[in-house]
This record gives sequence, structure tokens and C-alpha cells, in this order.
Amino acid sequence: MIISDFYKDRKVLITGHTGFKGSWLTLLLDQLGARVMGISLEPKTTRDFFVVNQLDKCCVSHIINISDFQSVQEKITGFQPDLIFHLAAQPLVRYSYIDPLETFRTNVIGTANILEAAKSITGKCAIVVITTDKVYENNETHQPYRETDRLGGKDPYSASKTCSEMVVSSFCHSFFHPEKFETHQKAIASARAGNVIGGGDWSGDRLIPDIVKAIHKGSEIIIRNPEAIRPWQHVLEPLYGYLLLGAQLYDNPEKYTGAWNFGPFPDEVLSVEEVVISAIKVLETGSYRIVKDPDAPHESTILRLDISRALNILHWKPRLTTNDAISWTLNWYKELNESKQAIIDYSINSIRDYLKLVQT
Repeated sequence: MIISDFYKDRKVLITGHTGFKGSWLTLLLDQLGARVMGISLEPKTTRDFFVVNQLDKCCVSHIINISDFQSVQEKITGFQPDLIFHLAAQPLVRYSYIDPLETFRTNVIGTANILEAAKSITGKCAIVVITTDKVYENNETHQPYRETDRLGGKDPYSASKTCSEMVVSSFCHSFFHPEKFETHQKAIASARAGNVIGGGDWSGDRLIPDIVKAIHKGSEIIIRNPEAIRPWQHVLEPLYGYLLLGAQLYDNPEKYTGAWNFGPFPDEVLSVEEVVISAIKVLETGSYRIVKDPDAPHESTILRLDISRALNILHWKPRLTTNDAISWTLNWYKELNESKQAIIDYSINSIRDYLKLVQT
């Protein structure tokens, strides 16, 4: 499938379009010629990807909390999107311990609000709900998780995302069943991506932003869980997967409804310490120190994804090695120090370079 042919002039709604992944998706869809509307909170800093790339010029932007059902429904009804990519979320594990109610409200009720509002769309619509690799009941083994494995979550963030998967399943069976597509014309899938890295992420308690902040301050990089294994991937990898899934879901809802994993190949999974060492090589500066906190909230040590379904059915595959992903990410932060136009050009060129990779 040629993605640019499908998305040109399509009406696409992105929730969370001012966030890290949402803003990259906004720029990517703009490059593909889509007509984008976004629903999100205000960007958190003037350094966010959305702000420095001036993405308010690339979309119709509505600053709305997805917990506000009436406002969400009004915008969706007015826009009548062909596709919805639901990324708006409280995305941080450690913050979910601080404010679990906000986490559940945003991630669970927010998802229900989007799907309920989608009933007001009179025509055909494909809906991709982005959750996380942390929805799986993690037994801390090296066995990669498949989409059919048991879901669960010990921390509030993981549990909230597991709940949002249940919301998706409920709406799919109760209101948007694939076998009755001709009646309701709505198709739903969920996307479970690994640990996503890329330029413009300034969130607290995330490895790459912590590395960048430490280097900028001239201080040591502090890592809590050096042995933790994660399926790291550059942001453009899962985003392209979401777009491919959305397009196929739109054209063939019965085949593509359901859950999909997006992550690196098995031999590209690295530990936190390995990522830090690779980042220091790219930046040609920096040092790190391991500081373990025995009282720290629970975080999984081992997490791997089985991407066989995406490989074999969706015909999506990773194009960048993990070291490539680290290099592309850190070079974005380097460019940010040059000029505003430099970072806009770099962001667009990154997307164009990636689209060339997927076409080969």
C-alpha cells in the first residue's frame, strides 16, 4: 500500500496532537497531504515538538480535555473524520503513582468518550486507539508477548491502559461489531507500541530526555534500573505502523480489527544501560552513574513484544536499528540548538528520509 495515496485529502482526527507522539503524527500526516484536526491539552513547554515545528499551521487545533465529553462530541460531530488516531493519555508510569485518579480518568474515561462520540460520525470511520506494551500481565520472562496473551497491570498507568483496551473491546462487541460494519460503518483496532524515543520528548522520568537534560547541565546521567530491558524504537516506526493499520482497517475492517504490537526485531532489544552507553557515543560526551532506590515504585524489568502479526498480516516491519533510533533522536536535540528553521527542516527531512526507507 502507498500510504501517501491513501491519506491525501483524508480528514484525520488526532487526539493528543500536541504531545510527543501526536505532534510527530501531525507533521507526518501533513507531509502526506491529510486534513488534520487535533484535540489535546496545551503543549507543556516552548521546546515541545509541536511548538518548535509550528504545527498549529499544519492542523485545526482544539485545546480540549478529552474528559469533557460534550466538547469532544461537538468537535467530532462537526469534523466528521474518516480516521481517528487516539493518542491523548497520561503516559507516565511514575506519575501514575502520584495521581492515579487523573491517570484512570484520562486513559479510561477519555477513551470511552472518544468512542462514544464516534457514534455521531455518519459515514465510514476507522479508529486506532494507541495503548502501550505495558498492558500485558508481565511475568518478567524473556518470552515476547503476543496480542493474545493475558492483559494486566500492577501500576496505575499499566492498569489504566489495560482498562482502555477493555473499553475498546466492549465498544467493538457492543456497538461496532465487525460483522455489522455495513450498518454502523465504524472499525476499531488498538496499537501496542514499545518504548518510543524521538526528538521533542521532554517528559520527566524518561530515559532519553533525562540524558539530554543531564548533558545540557554538564551533570552525570542517573539511571535507576540499568538492567531493565525494553523494546526501544524511533517514533516514526510505530507511527508508520499506526497509519498502515488505519488505512487497512478503513478498507478491510473485518480483517484488521483487533490488537497489534509494534516494536523492534528481537535482536534489537537493549537494556537501559546499553542505551545510555550508545547515547554517550553519539553525543561524544557524558558519563553516567547507577543509583538504585529500594523504595521506588514498581516498574517491570523485562518487556519484549512479539511483532509477528504486524510482520505477517499488516506487512509492517522496523526499518531502523536501535542504535539508528538513538542517533536520529539525539541528532534532533543537537539541531534544536541551531535555530528554529533548522529544527523544522530536520524534522521534515527525518520524515522524508523515513518514508524513503519504507518504500524500498
